[in-house]
Amino acid sequence: MKADKAIATYRRMRAQPLWRLLASDTGPTVIALLQTHLFENERSLPASIFLERIGRDLEALRARGEDFPQTAQAYVARWLADAYLERRFPSGASEEEYELSTAAVEAIRFVSGLEQPHSAATESRLTLVIEALSRLADDTDTDKSRRMERLIAERARIDQEIDAIREGRMRVLPHATALERAREIITLADDLAGDFRRVRDEFEQLNRELRERIMDNDGNRGEVLDSLFAGIDLISESDAGRTFSAFWRLLTDPEQAATLDQSLESVLSREFVGQLDTRERRFLLRLTRTLLEQGGMVHEVLQTFARSLKHFVQSREYLEQRRLNQLLKGAQRAALAIKDEVRATETLQYTLELTSSRLHSFSQWVLYDPSLQSLPDPMADGDAPSIDFESIGELVAQSEIDFRTLKANVLAVLERRSQASIADILEDFPAAQGLGSVVGLLALGCRHGFLADQSETVGWIGGDELRRGARIPKIFFLRERADELV
Repeated sequence: MKADKAIATYRRMRAQPLWRLLASDTGPTVIALLQTHLFENERSLPASIFLERIGRDLEALRARGEDFPQTAQAYVARWLADAYLERRFPSGASEEEYELSTAAVEAIRFVSGLEQPHSAATESRLTLVIEALSRLADDTDTDKSRRMERLIAERARIDQEIDAIREGRMRVLPHATALERAREIITLADDLAGDFRRVRDEFEQLNRELRERIMDNDGNRGEVLDSLFAGIDLISESDAGRTFSAFWRLLTDPEQAATLDQSLESVLSREFVGQLDTRERRFLLRLTRTLLEQGGMVHEVLQTFARSLKHFVQSREYLEQRRLNQLLKGAQRAALAIKDEVRATETLQYTLELTSSRLHSFSQWVLYDPSLQSLPDPMADGDAPSIDFESIGELVAQSEIDFRTLKANVLAVLERRSQASIADILEDFPAAQGLGSVVGLLALGCRHGFLADQSETVGWIGGDELRRGARIPKIFFLRERADELV
């Protein structure tokens, strides 16, 4: 690549969200906040929870002397405008949700790679390259004799290995090598899950391009429908469409899925897995679910894309948008026709009446006085409500307790033992939200645990840094019911 072409390319990339985020003065803070809330644990959060957590972090930053004078809503709106965040309204949700854009995910991975870079050349990565090259060479060889020779040699090697195992000479990977390979698999699988986001973005870009083509089509209704169905074929034949279709077929194949589940179960039962940290073990445990969720999200985007395009063409929305497009083009043609006769700075003797609204001062508003409609009788004292596990569950459902983290903590403990009480879980994972974490574990235990005829003492540190304790019913979480917490 010549220097002038490289310069033009990098200047174009400099204006994209990924580079702007990395080069921003507040980039370290923004990347850290987004990584903490939308990358490490959850990948999407409801708007109310996300704004509340960002607000708490901003207060802590201001207390340390950082200059962040605006509200959480203002900063989140700016991150949306800068394409660091994406805002969606999932079907059936009560409020919109926030998630990271592809650019923000790439920036976080890039910075994390700088903090903890790969070794120069690990054995597992080199083995992966050699095996991939060898497989490629074998699968593209058209010589029958060479392929037969390789298969015979492979059969002989397998027979020798079988004989060695029967004689008790079995080669097992050392723990260090097994850990290295496991972490390399986690890295590859995490990158694979991130690829789904890029494929989804490509589908959405195709959606916008096809709508523009349909709007620019001056033919009749039948021609527009032909363009629509041709466009859907174009999506299936695009690079993103072919790649995703092939991967989705492989991921949903029963035999491949069973092989993946069996391999994961076997790996998680090995001793070296205990040396992985909690996040890595949790990632392996949820690998199949993560891939299916990410792939299902892209599949749903593709299906919604096709349905919305068809509805766009067949509805009044298509007709209105087309009429507006024709009016705009007509105005542009008329302007081009008189561009040599009327100067851009010339005053036109024309008055354009715009719609407007009447503005009133706040002082003209009359405040509502509830005493004008109050009852003459005094308010009676109500009976004190009874508190039981059911009412605690209802109160917890209306509070902002981090149930996702609590469930993850319970699952992490159940990976090492067959059953655990609330005190056992708090011993490994202290109550991050104080009493809120204890109440949250009680609520989870009422739904998914086993209530014993005993009690136990638990402790936590409150917001005033004082340690407190309480006696609670002893509730056990069982490994047999761990699936209910996923």
